[in-house]
Amino acid sequence: MSTPLARAVDHLAAGAWQDAHEIVQKESSTLAAWLHGIVHTLEGDLSNARYWYRKASREFPGADAVQDEIAAARRAVERAVRAG
Repeated sequence: MSTPLARAVDHLAAGAWQDAHEIVQKESSTLAAWLHGIVHTLEGDLSNARYWYRKASREFPGADAVQDEIAAARRAVERAVRAG
């Protein structure tokens, strides 16, 4: 079963940050805030990305780490789905 956040990660991995943004802006979880930060990193709006990383209680790793962040976010979403 695909959850909205899993779909958002798929969009992020494909570089479709606008589609991911449509999903994550409707969510209020810490995980969604992290994904929101990744959205704005891909967009190139790094000050906004930093804001969302703070909301997610995560250190902003910089734009160069965005692919690693997407991979880590995918693992986190998969764990959340398994946990129910």
